[in-house]
Amino acid sequence: MRAEAEIEEMPGNRQRIVVTSLPYQVNKARLHKYIDDLVRDKKLEGISLIRDESDRTANVRLVIELKRDANAQVILNRLYKYTQMQETFGVIMLALVDGVPRILSLRQCLDCFINFRKDVVLRRTKFDLDKAEARAHILEGLRIAIDNIDEVIRIIRTSYDDAKEKLMERFGLSDVQAQAILDMRLRTLQGLQREKIEEEYNELMKLIEHLKAILESEKLVFDVIKEELLEIKEKYGDERRTKIIADKGEFDDEELIKEEQTVIALTHFGYVKRMPIDTYKSQKRGGKGITGIATREEDFVKEIFIASTHDTLMFFSNKGKLYKLRGYEIPEAGRTARGTAIVNLLSLDPGEKISAIIPIQNIAEGKYLLMATKNGIIKKTPLAEYDTSRKTGLQGIALKEGDELISVRLTDGEDKVVMVTEGGQCITFDEKDVRPMGRVSQGVIGIKLEKDDVVIGMESIISGSKQTLLAITENGFGKRTELDEYRVQTRAGKGVITYKITPKTGKLIGIKLVDETDDIMLITDTGTIIRINVSEVSVLGRSTQGVTLMRTNEGKVVSVEKISEDAEEDKED
Repeated sequence: MRAEAEIEEMPGNRQRIVVTSLPYQVNKARLHKYIDDLVRDKKLEGISLIRDESDRTANVRLVIELKRDANAQVILNRLYKYTQMQETFGVIMLALVDGVPRILSLRQCLDCFINFRKDVVLRRTKFDLDKAEARAHILEGLRIAIDNIDEVIRIIRTSYDDAKEKLMERFGLSDVQAQAILDMRLRTLQGLQREKIEEEYNELMKLIEHLKAILESEKLVFDVIKEELLEIKEKYGDERRTKIIADKGEFDDEELIKEEQTVIALTHFGYVKRMPIDTYKSQKRGGKGITGIATREEDFVKEIFIASTHDTLMFFSNKGKLYKLRGYEIPEAGRTARGTAIVNLLSLDPGEKISAIIPIQNIAEGKYLLMATKNGIIKKTPLAEYDTSRKTGLQGIALKEGDELISVRLTDGEDKVVMVTEGGQCITFDEKDVRPMGRVSQGVIGIKLEKDDVVIGMESIISGSKQTLLAITENGFGKRTELDEYRVQTRAGKGVITYKITPKTGKLIGIKLVDETDDIMLITDTGTIIRINVSEVSVLGRSTQGVTLMRTNEGKVVSVEKISEDAEEDKED
């Protein structure tokens, strides 16, 4: 049973929930107080005021005013879930069926009721038929007597005490018929009375025929049941006072969470948190940034990305295993909060760390997961092979000893692949050069590495893209390079130089495909974050050292993430 409520608009771009009826036996005053308590204890957020505008009649009007940024439908769902605005009314369907007590379902109750009504109709019809036939039998005797009235009178006058027997013998009457003739009054001999007897007899014949038809046809029995129920409805029924709607079942957590774009950050030691996307304001190139997360000593943010609260987050560990969480399952925290240990959310093995996270909206056909390892291995697997709800993790890629998974991308199988090393080498090849493989396969060589060099990033380039390749170094240097400068090569080559590495710049730590509508976030190992518009990053050739994007007086840049224009538009909507 659910309260009736409507969402109404208010001045100042605000909304309110107006409750106009409550479930059976729910006390309005107690409900009002309970909602107040939830709001005060911060168990129910987004409500600014609750006001009772009910009149002295039976009309209910409970007004719940919401804060400016509150989602009315989400709050209404929470009210249904956590308060008496939605209740159940228990009914024990216990009945004696054929003398045996049984718990019945609704359908079984209806079947028992219909069978009972069927039995009532059959027994009643049989009773009425017997009664009609008995009366018809008497009327048949009276008709015989009236047709032979002179002879009947003579027999009665000449008899001493055996008139009944003589009538039965003379006209072949039964005992009942003969007694009815003897009890007949003289007025029955009038023409009007004779017509009434004839009319009654004809009516009885029709009734007997109808009653016999009912006893012989189950369809007619059900027609009688239906007709009688409709008569009861017409006589005693009134308008339904409640609505019957489809049962949506228990509310999903997802229904209670507002869908919005958020920033999700993961630290080196495995702390994760979710923050509003507008936490970070754009700054000018070369700024110092703001503190984005309070980390424990020697910890630092290693990955930050944008995802919806309703997205599925695929967590790939350095051991090649896959874990899943929904966006809203990541606890929300303030800008400077440390976050929640990822081991409290995922069943990680000892020594296992999350090395790549990719958000997806749904498991779509024709989509692939492209994976790269630090030793230059590349692998492509259909996304459908990772469709699992296992909490203990799923093997995503088979790794050789000493290798680790460092990057995962969602592709359609038609892209070009860019792999970049921390030593400044880059290779670009067609994704079709990597054949689709099974979930637990190892993959193939993507780039041949120099000694002590490792892959730090992999991106997929959509055909016809006008983006540029952004490269960031550990000392806060960066640049953009046109994609035309990277010729497509054969997979498993050494690639070409993409960044001039010097002691001043430090090694490369990350790459991104960007355009001028994007913003980027740079994160240091001390937890400092700076947000820069891509248009402020210079476009330079491959063999250059770039420009200063972030001053790193202490610490080093460890991660870079881009914020696309689409994400900003979603936030504004």
